[in-house]
Amino acid sequence: MSARVLDSLASRIERLQALDRVSPPLAAVAGVVRCKQRWTDLLSGTPLGHPIHPLLVTVPIGGWVGAFVLDLLGDRRGARILVGLGVLAAMPAAAAGLSDWRDTAGVEQRVGSAHALLNASVLVLYAASWWARRKDQHLRGFCLSLPALGLLSVSGWLGGHLAYARGVGVDTTAFLTPSRDWAELATVDDVPAGGLTVRAVEGVAVLLAQTPNATYVAYADRCTHRGGPLHDGDVVEGCVVCPWHGSRFDLRDGTVVAGPATRPQPKYDVKVEGNRILVRPTEVQMHQAASDGARESG
Repeated sequence: MSARVLDSLASRIERLQALDRVSPPLAAVAGVVRCKQRWTDLLSGTPLGHPIHPLLVTVPIGGWVGAFVLDLLGDRRGARILVGLGVLAAMPAAAAGLSDWRDTAGVEQRVGSAHALLNASVLVLYAASWWARRKDQHLRGFCLSLPALGLLSVSGWLGGHLAYARGVGVDTTAFLTPSRDWAELATVDDVPAGGLTVRAVEGVAVLLAQTPNATYVAYADRCTHRGGPLHDGDVVEGCVVCPWHGSRFDLRDGTVVAGPATRPQPKYDVKVEGNRILVRPTEVQMHQAASDGARESG
């Protein structure tokens, strides 16, 4: 019953057009946050290989929950310190969240806007709680923290909905694995020098390119960040640039050169037989596909 209620709440938020009014000011703030490429990479988690926002939010959540426990135990000073720590730690977490939110659209953006508004309310309440505690108004500080903790729970659930129900921050290529056997993808004549070609293998779009040293490389065509079609992008300085959000992937090995993407592009084995270019998944991908198949059959 509770799951139905929560799903109904999420559906209402996704349809709430009034949240679209929040997008312009949030986008303006997100633009400031991501004014430089190095900030985009850092806030996206590109150096870590995974989104950094879920990691950062554990600090303020842990601090505020810990403060609630210390309040119940009567440790006023400890509770005040943890409330303040949570307020400070919420700043970089919010910046990372805004950076991620900027690359969403539609219903995902609306849920993200609601998530951001709730978090802003939580931050204001906890800041007021810390100020009251600092002035020895401990009861008032505790009372301010109670609704903040409740809103934090709702906001946390919405964050989980974005990640696990809507796939925000998830590698969009995680379950894309074509045949385990060599399959003809294209001919040598199909691949222009310095250009990009896309072909499908068993319904999976594969990007084919020729490197400067005249070898062929193949990757998943969907950008790992938000699923952008890489074949519509450009090749710049040996990198393919996603047309949606500007992530750059090294054509030699698919590694992320510039975010907001955090995960490398899945690379396929390539061989040339005569005029034919054939591809197959790498050994790691085949093991992953086998594991997925075992789970499905079990």
